[in-house]
Amino acid sequence: MATDAGMLVLWDPESFAGIVDYDSWDLQLGEDEDVEGHIRAGSLVPINIRSDGAFSVLVRIGGPGRDVRLTERESRYRLVSSEAYLFRSSGRVWLSGIEAVGAEAWPGTVQFDLPVGRYSVVIHLIAWQDEDGSVDEDGTPSAAALPDFVVLVSPVGPGQDLFRVDVETFPRPDS
Repeated sequence: MATDAGMLVLWDPESFAGIVDYDSWDLQLGEDEDVEGHIRAGSLVPINIRSDGAFSVLVRIGGPGRDVRLTERESRYRLVSSEAYLFRSSGRVWLSGIEAVGAEAWPGTVQFDLPVGRYSVVIHLIAWQDEDGSVDEDGTPSAAALPDFVVLVSPVGPGQDLFRVDVETFPRPDS
């Protein structure tokens, strides 16, 4: 997954059907305050480390009776985890760079079904390069390398009503 705008996003396509060109995109997503409004509404979850580039993202979806968590291997190399974000699905979820959010899917946008409902989304940043054998001789990730991000999506639990609303996915370390 690649971005030239410094942020990947998990988003509900029905919530952005009105974005049909750059001007309509800029009105809805041009400023952090605009993005925060969509985060509060549950229509967009940022995967944001304020860096352009190409990243490997694994999305794991849980459901009733199907718990979702990091594997032991992912846990071993986890650098930091976000607090839970709220995501309201209208039946589909798309993953792309924030610049690709709009009425039509851009090439490279990952699309999958997610039953209508409210979901808790937690993003984990993985130090995949710290694992032996994760980098090939040419410096690229090996076929067995862990992803940069593991995104866990699960139905909102009873009493779960506090969610992160920051554009920055992970809290900044104390200076």
